[in-house]
Amino acid sequence: MLQQNDMAMAVTSTATKKWMNPQFYLGILFTLIIAAAGTAAANLPVLNHIGGLLTAILIAVLYRNIFSYPEDLRTGIQFSAQKLLRFAIVLYGFKLNIDIVLHQGGLLLVHDTLSIIVAIATTLLLAKFFKADMNLSLLLGIGTGVCGAAAIAAISPIVKAEDEDTAIGAGIIALMGTLFAITYALIRPFLPLTPTQFGIWSGISLHEIAHVAAAAAPAGTNALAMGLLAKLGRVFLLIPLSLILSLWMRRKDRNESAKSAPFPWFLVGFLATSIVGTYFPIPKNILFDISNVIGPFLLAAAMVGLGLNVHLSNLRSRALRPLLAMFIASIILSAFSYFTLWF
Repeated sequence: MLQQNDMAMAVTSTATKKWMNPQFYLGILFTLIIAAAGTAAANLPVLNHIGGLLTAILIAVLYRNIFSYPEDLRTGIQFSAQKLLRFAIVLYGFKLNIDIVLHQGGLLLVHDTLSIIVAIATTLLLAKFFKADMNLSLLLGIGTGVCGAAAIAAISPIVKAEDEDTAIGAGIIALMGTLFAITYALIRPFLPLTPTQFGIWSGISLHEIAHVAAAAAPAGTNALAMGLLAKLGRVFLLIPLSLILSLWMRRKDRNESAKSAPFPWFLVGFLATSIVGTYFPIPKNILFDISNVIGPFLLAAAMVGLGLNVHLSNLRSRALRPLLAMFIASIILSAFSYFTLWF
């Protein structure tokens, strides 16, 4: 009993020291500054095609490999990478209008489910064939199938992914999704698709909400609306997918050790913000600021914290094969979802 009390007091003392340490707050500020720099730099030519999230990650990776990891700020940086990450995912829930998905996206949810299954299964099969890193490949498969970097960020704590894998995965998804969105926009005039069909195709196959919007918007209002509706269905399916993975990890941990995977409580917050954003009368300007400004900025700050763990020397050995698997899987997903439009 005394030993347990001593351990509890030690944990409390460590937590108090962290909150009282100025370096802790400087570490958080450090990630926020780089996130702000990435967000601002994303308005520049070329960088405006890849977005603030990827730009912030790139700045963090370059800083880490040029100046090394800022050890004095580690506790604050880790807070951003872990706690801010979960809070950003909670805020991401405001993007999901559950009512629209349930009442208008019934058939689209079938397409969305198939897209997620094809993306994850294909990525993992190709990763196994290429002898790629399976943990990173799993993150890339989930990001491809569900909703890009946000899905990777949400799933990473559940599957106990390394910070480096999370940052690399988010960066690859953001870059690859941008390339696919541009390709979709370029080939659209040559495809025998109505604007509505093109919007649905974009929504059930492209990586992130921003990529769907970028590809579908040139096809018109109907294409954009259907694309975003289809994409919202995939975001909605992040909830059951996360719960399935959580149960899988718990069973896996019971088989390997006595320690079980923690329940992803931040997903409860994600669901709560989705319900609040859908059914409560929040002013649209406030809702827009939360879901399109504050949430993405905090996610960028969290990704900075993760990106500071990335060693460029590891990219060739660990990331190239998963990237190749994910790239081919994305092509297969695009082709598969294209042909299912007529079913």
